[in-house]
Amino acid sequence: MARTYAGILGSLALLTSLARGFVHAQSTDTVLLTAWCSLIVFAAVGYVVGGIAARTIDESVIAAVQTQLTQEKSAEEAREAPSTA
Repeated sequence: MARTYAGILGSLALLTSLARGFVHAQSTDTVLLTAWCSLIVFAAVGYVVGGIAARTIDESVIAAVQTQLTQEKSAEEAREAPSTA
């Protein structure tokens, strides 16, 4: 997930910087340098954000599965316990 976020944010920053340079009629060297720097910075940010998102999802799924297993185990123990009637 981290690499996906990095690729998306980096590409988006690159294209946005290229479009900005084109609209403002900047020199080619300036546009390419700005676009390259934007790509690197936003890819790094995307990698960190994607890593945090992946970890959050993993922890959430693990917690949900553990809760479900605990509930099933409790229900099974309640069925197996001898009734005191």
